[in-house]
Amino acid sequence: MEPKIIFLGTAGDSLVYGNQIRSSGGIVLQMDGMQFIIDPGPGCLTRCADYGINIRNTVAVFVTHNHINHANDVNAVISAMTYNGLDKKGVLISNKTSFNGDENMRPMINEYTKRLVEKTMVLEKGQKIGIGDVEIVALDAKHNDKNTIGLRFFGSQFNLVYSSDTKYFRELGEDYKNCDIMIANTVYPRNSKGNTLSSDDVIKLMNKVNPKLTILTHFGIKMLKADPLYEAREIQKETGMQIISAKDGMTVNPLSYSTSSRQKTLNMFK
Repeated sequence: MEPKIIFLGTAGDSLVYGNQIRSSGGIVLQMDGMQFIIDPGPGCLTRCADYGINIRNTVAVFVTHNHINHANDVNAVISAMTYNGLDKKGVLISNKTSFNGDENMRPMINEYTKRLVEKTMVLEKGQKIGIGDVEIVALDAKHNDKNTIGLRFFGSQFNLVYSSDTKYFRELGEDYKNCDIMIANTVYPRNSKGNTLSSDDVIKLMNKVNPKLTILTHFGIKMLKADPLYEAREIQKETGMQIISAKDGMTVNPLSYSTSSRQKTLNMFK
């Protein structure tokens, strides 16, 4: 299994995923011979079928927070992955709220699903786990699910940060330093503010982190109106660093930074 990052969807707010202006299935990460699914939102199984992803090859499913567009399909994915428990396999890793709920939300992961996998794990910021040769660290995030986590994957060939949904705060850049690839959930364009990252926040992060590649995804309606390709082009001009804007179904080779959608540079877009 060659290393790949496959974007099953790039929707980032209720208007976008509710109208399926962009898909919302999450991300598939293939590294060190293993397949991970990150934040399986609405349509995850459908998009896997569309893009030729064998759900049965999944070793672990990650849920970073207890919101519909990040966790809606987690139970269906686990069921499909394990033949509804007939082949009990894999690991389910989630934040605390998705697993247990809190005073405001019921957990997206149901009790039946927890029994279908070999192992379940609840991660809080700073905790580390190992799956095969890959080490995963839960990162701090500040979102309206107070237990939201980001994720950092350390593999034999590259290491990757996934921001999940978070607003910008000073310590965020420290957690991301020395990453090869930074996937930033960028809901808002420049000159916008909200409870998740904007293009301005990504610029600050890139200047602190200096990643080899930044990928923008998880776009809100304001970001789509501003055009994520244009936003990425402007960020690249300002930082001088390599950046691409994800599309639904886009595949990135993390070793060469080429993509199946031919988005090798931003200069090819007018």
